Amino acid sequence: MVLPGVPAVGPVVAADVRHALRSGRAVVALESSLITHGLPRPLNLEVALACEARVRGEGAVPATVAVHDGRLLVGLRREALEELSAAEDASKASRHTLAAALGRPGWAGTTVSATMIAAHAAGIAILATGGIGGVHHDAGRSFDVSADLEELARTPVAVVCSGPKSIVDARLTLEYLETRGVPVVGCGTDELPGFWARETGLPVPAGVGTPEEAAALAIRHWGLGLGTGIVFAVPVPREAELPREDAREAIAQALAEAGAAEITGAAATPWLLARIGELTGGRSVVANRALIEHNAGIAARIAVALLRYSGGDRARA
Repeated sequence: MVLPGVPAVGPVVAADVRHALRSGRAVVALESSLITHGLPRPLNLEVALACEARVRGEGAVPATVAVHDGRLLVGLRREALEELSAAEDASKASRHTLAAALGRPGWAGTTVSATMIAAHAAGIAILATGGIGGVHHDAGRSFDVSADLEELARTPVAVVCSGPKSIVDARLTLEYLETRGVPVVGCGTDELPGFWARETGLPVPAGVGTPEEAAALAIRHWGLGLGTGIVFAVPVPREAELPREDAREAIAQALAEAGAAEITGAAATPWLLARIGELTGGRSVVANRALIEHNAGIAARIAVALLRYSGGDRARA
């Protein structure tokens, strides 16, 4: 229901994305909170442009999602990406803050959960990001569980990532996703990737060796009418890896400092990632960039295969 005087707030799909969807071309959604909150300037713009280039290079059309002046945008032109990356007052839009973000002027970067909502509404099946949120280490006390996980349990979009972010509890995150019926599928690995690290020591319930196998699995899953998203977990490129042993001390120190400073909620993740970057001499940032760009390319290959196998239809229930 649209109330009198309140505009509709469905996604505004860019012309090139709309044309691609109508003509049966593969499209990959890209989240934008990593542009507004996850990477420092000017690296954020460099990575955003590189991700779009990776998607195009694999034969798909990129659709970066963001909020601007009351519109949920699916697909951004170069000028808009530049403006978004330079916005110092950008907010972060998740499921619970998306309506509020649409009621304010200016920019908001969309998290995985908000990007999934926009992608599904636009008819896009695949989303690429760096890492998903998860169950935080102190969740037993704080109840801090990322909205990404619940979105994966309710919205049928496949998310290509390098596992949960390193600052969350990977084991509990995997358990949560299993409980909510979300397939976690290793791409070229039998082990859950650890974001900056290639492994966590946790086996994944299922694995695929190629994008074609990933697409076939997605079609089977959605064809069953199960209604959830899918996590396709891709290890960071080996040459850019920050082994978990090297990151563990920095992560522990950053978490302790955040606790002492009472940095919680939406502010915690960007602060922790920036602090860990400082503590690792920038090695975590190098790994972050590499995995984000790599995942965009993998997502595009899955999107192309998905479209080919499904005959141009998403094979959704």
